[in-house]
Formats: sequence, C-alpha cells, structure tokens
Amino acid sequence: MVIKVFLASSSGSTAIKKKQQDVVGFLEALKVDYTQLDIACNEENRMWMRQNVPEEKKPTNGIPLPPQIFNEENYCGDYDTFFDAKEDNSVYAFLGLPPPPGSKEAEQADKVHIVENGNHAEETNAEGNLVDSIQARVEEEEGQEEADDDRDEEEAEVQEDEEEDLEETQEEEAE
Repeated sequence: MVIKVFLASSSGSTAIKKKQQDVVGFLEALKVDYTQLDIACNEENRMWMRQNVPEEKKPTNGIPLPPQIFNEENYCGDYDTFFDAKEDNSVYAFLGLPPPPGSKEAEQADKVHIVENGNHAEETNAEGNLVDSIQARVEEEEGQEEADDDRDEEEAEVQEDEEEDLEETQEEEAE
C-alpha cells in the first residue's frame, strides 16, 4: 500500500505550504512510506485528485485544495481530517495502515480489539460465551482510580505538614 499525498509545489498560500509541510513531516517522522504527487506541475495529478476526492468532502466551490491524502485509490482525507487523526493518535487508522507494534495506536487497538461477533476479545471465553471480565475490568480501573486519589491526598497532607513545620521553624527563628 502506498500513501499518496497530493501537494502543490508552487502554492502562493503560506497556509497551504504549512499544512503540506506538517503532513509530510509527520509521515516522515512515523517512517510511513508515501509518495508526493505535485498538482502544480502535473495536470494528470491535479485531475486525478479532483476526480477522486468524494463529492461530500469537496469544498463549496468544488475544487479541493492540497494536501489531499489517499491510500492507493482510497481517499483518506484532507489536512483537517489528518490533523484530527493526529490529535486522536489514530493516524494509522486514518491512513488505512496497521499500526506498528508498541505505538500508542497499536495499544489503543489492542484495548478495543473486536472479534467477529462484535464483542471484545477479552469478553469471551473459549466457547465464545460472554464472561464477566468487563465488570472485573471496570472494578479494577475504579480501584486504581481510588488508590491514585488516596495517594494524591496523602501527598497533599505530607506537603501541608511540611509547610506548617517550615512556618513554625521560621517563626521560632524570628523570635
């Protein structure tokens, strides 16, 4: 699968240039294999991009502006949808690519891994029957939150005590 990024090499708009640089820079940082296709110097690229952006994704004037992103022939989105995917740590899903092991997106995908019957994998046992693991997981998360809250309260109390001791020491030294 090749990601195609349609760009305009000679755009007069600094906003478009920044958006293009942002997309390309982020793809390079992720080491995603992509191809840049220039719509400013190549009429075929411009026409292909314009014809393959879905109608509902085109602006009101009907002419989509770069950058536009495709996975082979499949439309992924424009800069705004790319930016949203970046913010949600879902760029690989946006691009239609499997996330690399160990990435935030892969960890999220593992948490939400869904088997064919629509249930979470950890919700079913070997026979495919639902088990009570959801409730156990919720209780575990609630217990962890309570433990975190307790620890935060203890730390705040210790800090308060230390501040009071410091104030007392300073008052004694002042006398």
